Amino acid sequence: MRQIGKESALPGTPYLRRAGHSKQSRKLSSEVEPKNRGRHRSLEAEASILKAALYLLERKPLRQVTTDAIARRAGVSKATIYKWWPNKSMVALDAYLGGMTERVAIPNTGSAELDFTVQLKSVTAFYKSSLGRLFCQFIAEGQSDAGFLALFRDRFLYARRDAARVMWRRGVDRGEIRKEIDGEVVLDLIYGPMIFRLLAGHGSLNDHESEAMIDAIFGGLRQPGHPRPNDKNENRPDTAHDTDTVESFEGSVASKY
Repeated sequence: MRQIGKESALPGTPYLRRAGHSKQSRKLSSEVEPKNRGRHRSLEAEASILKAALYLLERKPLRQVTTDAIARRAGVSKATIYKWWPNKSMVALDAYLGGMTERVAIPNTGSAELDFTVQLKSVTAFYKSSLGRLFCQFIAEGQSDAGFLALFRDRFLYARRDAARVMWRRGVDRGEIRKEIDGEVVLDLIYGPMIFRLLAGHGSLNDHESEAMIDAIFGGLRQPGHPRPNDKNENRPDTAHDTDTVESFEGSVASKY
């Protein structure tokens, strides 16, 4: 099982800032970094860049969004962007991750089956949004850029699976899910059909389909004798306060430093 790493937990951290994560680089950074308001301005610039990228990416395909356009909308120079990201694709990926983290939460309803149902509906709705459609573009971009595809897996796929694995583990610990089944296979079974439909476009993506997928999968996952959740709409706990959420995207950028 892949362990959750610090980088997976920091979706808003700029690419190049994440790269210098060794103890030695942190020590050198703390020695030379000015302890003044320049640091605050740096955070504001980073937040502005990510917000600008989000705005543009929700309105144009990735290949039509330029570094120049991001810089103009953020009110910064291109040099400022290249200070933290090597190219626009990396800016787009960090902006995408921040947007998804804000909009797709990890429920904790007390039932693993309901958790995955609620979460799959949320993920599906996100992928159908103007920002979520970038997923297919990232996959396409990775076919000609192996480095970007590797980073996409590390920053997006593994981070999302780490989060989803929490719901699976709770289900196993509560005796809802058969513990002998490989959790990695479970996650592939749950999210694979939705991703396939997203990429191939051969089937619908809606709440009914999400419920049907989870119901079919949990038919083989439930512990023998463990009751099914009553109704997926009734008797559902209020998840407004039982959901692992993050602060708003604007606030999360500054809070990570």
